[in-house]
Amino acid sequence: MSGVPRSTTALTEQMIAALIPAPSPRARPARPPLPRLPEPFTPPGYPADPQLDLAKLDPSGRVSARLLLDLLHWPTGHRLRFDVADHAITATTSGSGRHVVGARNLLPIPAAARQLCHLAAGDTVVLLADPARDLLVIHPAQLVARLLGARSGPGHAG
Repeated sequence: MSGVPRSTTALTEQMIAALIPAPSPRARPARPPLPRLPEPFTPPGYPADPQLDLAKLDPSGRVSARLLLDLLHWPTGHRLRFDVADHAITATTSGSGRHVVGARNLLPIPAAARQLCHLAAGDTVVLLADPARDLLVIHPAQLVARLLGARSGPGHAG
């Protein structure tokens, strides 16, 4: 055995830790200002602002969107095209669209689009109607809630 007692090692480690200064607190950098968005252009005859609504998917993958479909002037039988990007489904007018606005203003969301956005029967969606662009955007409500929560969470200066 060596002649160095065990307690010496513990003292040496404590002495080195005592010589290392504690890190100084850093000030958080200031948030850069948000860019200023251009003023929206609204063609004559269209409402100035997009409108929001909430809906639940029925077992057939349809949502009731009477107010927004009326705002967009999409009657029963109106032909639509659906696309998916960034976990959102967009619906636009298309003369050759394979999907149509159903009876009682039910909007049928294609199964492939629902699967890509992980939507199932009973899920809540946020609908955004933009009449100026003849566009309806469908977002999963959970995604919108997460985004809003992250935007308004602790440490956010709004």
